[in-house]
Amino acid sequence: MSSAPDPLLPKPRASWREGFAVYLQRRVLIVLLLGFSSGLPLALSGSTLLVWMRESGVDLGTIGLFALVGTPYTLKFIWAPLVDALHVPFFTRAFGRRRGWLMASQLLLIGSILLLALTDPARSPLFVALGALLVAAMSSTQDIVVDAFRVESLPESEQAAGMASYVAAYRIGMLVSTAGALFLVSAFEGTGLVRASAWMWGYVTMAALVLLGTLTALAATEPEQSARAEAATGSESAFTRVMHAAIGAFSEFVARRDAWAALAFVVLYKFTDAFSGTMTAPFVIDLGFSRNDYAAIVKGVGLAATLIGGFAGGYVARRYSLPASLWIGGVLQAVANLSFSWLAFVGVNQWALAFAITAENFTSAIGTVIFVAYLSALCQNPLHTATQYALLTALAAVGRTYLSSGAGYVAKATGWPLFFAICVLVAVPSLVLLARLQRRGHFDELGTVRV
Repeated sequence: MSSAPDPLLPKPRASWREGFAVYLQRRVLIVLLLGFSSGLPLALSGSTLLVWMRESGVDLGTIGLFALVGTPYTLKFIWAPLVDALHVPFFTRAFGRRRGWLMASQLLLIGSILLLALTDPARSPLFVALGALLVAAMSSTQDIVVDAFRVESLPESEQAAGMASYVAAYRIGMLVSTAGALFLVSAFEGTGLVRASAWMWGYVTMAALVLLGTLTALAATEPEQSARAEAATGSESAFTRVMHAAIGAFSEFVARRDAWAALAFVVLYKFTDAFSGTMTAPFVIDLGFSRNDYAAIVKGVGLAATLIGGFAGGYVARRYSLPASLWIGGVLQAVANLSFSWLAFVGVNQWALAFAITAENFTSAIGTVIFVAYLSALCQNPLHTATQYALLTALAAVGRTYLSSGAGYVAKATGWPLFFAICVLVAVPSLVLLARLQRRGHFDELGTVRV
């Protein structure tokens, strides 16, 4: 009599060839390209826009208020039920439930970036704010759809690889819309264009790059789970579908055993990263490193470490069970904070800074990929995948946005070496919750999640 494999036991050893081959699967490559499309617009309503405004002579007070433009990314769970439940005229019928929303959101995103390109920060900051808010709203809507599409289209054996590819491409998209956009504007100025026109054409080029995501959506196929969900709810009214998505997404969570412990774990798992990450820039500058050191090492070396760590996280998640992978990621990302405590004693040394930044970004990326594989495993109902995932990511942002807000006071009171040691201890509550969930069979209820 055969028995089902124990999800808590290590998976069969995966070779490096097998680990690499999964990234070449068509579904994973589709997710990779969609990741680029998701990461590209973030800076266009954020840091890149702020550079444009400052060069246009907008005062710092007004620029500071533009942080509020990012609100749609925090509140996207509010309209996620609409993405789950409503049909987009023509697009849903022509391309399917998820692909229709993908196409519509990307075309609207292109239009909003073009609209922002036509504004003038020097003359009408209000119109710039409205354009940036529209870009953020369309970008966050695209994120909702891409997350649902990724969860529903990838089998369990490809979830972590898909997330690693998504994270890598997302970061590259952000790099293109920050450093790439700034270099592009400089190049346009070098051809003789005035600064205002150079910025306009820079943003027009960024809008054109979103078409890569649109072409990817055309080449993709509608997830089978989504097609089945659409068939099951096709006879219901739009209002009924929206209410089922909004209410069902939350009620399904709270009906599970140890639901509140799982939700607390979602909030706290990446808290150690958020708590230390809030103070990384002030720490590096306070220690005596230059602005150029920060740009080259923290951003440059950090990006490379993040990309490599993302793929390493995918390999770890394929080789080990989900709870074992969460333990590996949780411990590594916590202990890596000690590299900053060591740096505080070493002082100004570029190699030491590069080591600390590499350790922090590499382990953080491993933890992120495994954590998102866990979030994906929690979203198993295709009727409201988008809503559930948006809710979970909003909860995960609580640690980054609110709980870490007191990090500066802790650093001021303790000093840098002790502060980063405290950042290690901050991870303990999440690991205690992980042990509790594992002991009470939480991961057994999720099934054998072979990420």
